[in-house]
Parts: sequence; structure tokens; C-alpha cells
Amino acid sequence: MNYIVIYITTPSLEKGQEIADILVKEKLAACVNVIPNISSTYFWQGNIEKDDESLLIIKTRKDKFENLEKRVKEVHPYSVPEIIALPIIAGSNDYLKWIDESLDRD
Repeated sequence: MNYIVIYITTPSLEKGQEIADILVKEKLAACVNVIPNISSTYFWQGNIEKDDESLLIIKTRKDKFENLEKRVKEVHPYSVPEIIALPIIAGSNDYLKWIDESLDRD
């Protein structure tokens, strides 16, 4: 299958919603869930950091990844944003068809 789920963290709900709107409007994503208030612990520039962030869960196709990644890097405030794609190994045929219809609409 060529369908993927992408995780992206953002520094705020507002920035997450802004990125979600861009990705759906530009047909790079069929759907973006914006989950506010996650707690992230990570290693950055020699230190352990802790931040409150929002998480985007993006449903799209693999052929959209390169353009999606480029677009996110243009609007994301982090110098190294998390952009991780995972394959969808199975899914409802109706839902997967809807992803295609959403991404291919005129």
C-alpha cells in the first residue's frame, strides 16, 4: 500500500492548526488531527529538554511525502521539525478510497 501516517510536533495548537490548514488546502494531506498539550522529552544540543507541544497526525499517500516535507519546513518554526512517516499496512477500503479522492480533487 502507498498510504502513510505522518507525525509532526509543533510548539503550539495555533501553529499546528495553521500547518494542518495548509496541508489540507494544498492537497498534501487528506486529514490532519491536531492533538493539543502533549509533553515531549528529547535530547537537543547536548541537553535533555522538556516542552509542551501539539501533535499532528496526518493521513496521506507516500507520493505526497516529499512535497509535504518541503512545505512543512517552509512554515515550521523549528530548525529540525519532527516529520516521521509510518506505513499504513491495512485500512478500510472506503477510508483509503476517501484519502485518494481528497488528495486528487480539483
